[in-house]
Amino acid sequence: MTTAASCCSALVREPISAAQASELAVTLKALGDPVRLRLLGLIAASDGGEACVCDLTAAFDLAQPTISHHLKVLRLAGLINAERRASWMYYSVVPGALKALTTALDNAGA
Repeated sequence: MTTAASCCSALVREPISAAQASELAVTLKALGDPVRLRLLGLIAASDGGEACVCDLTAAFDLAQPTISHHLKVLRLAGLINAERRASWMYYSVVPGALKALTTALDNAGA
């Protein structure tokens, strides 16, 4: 017989605080859009770990302002960094951001 403690993550075994839930919800909401998931994957897989917005826009059948909006959501969620170089923005994944997310899901409420 399998118990909840042996099969499930800490998130479902113990309640998380309101502050933890709010923080986690921002990140999960940012990742809850297929375009943003693809953008994060493209950035992470780019040479040197960073991507120019010009390259990211070319990968989608979306207007540049729409891509910029999605990148802003990822940035505000703490998942990516942005750096301006001349007239272009370059994006990189925040070191440890994805590991922190998996840790939060694994240890929430602990």
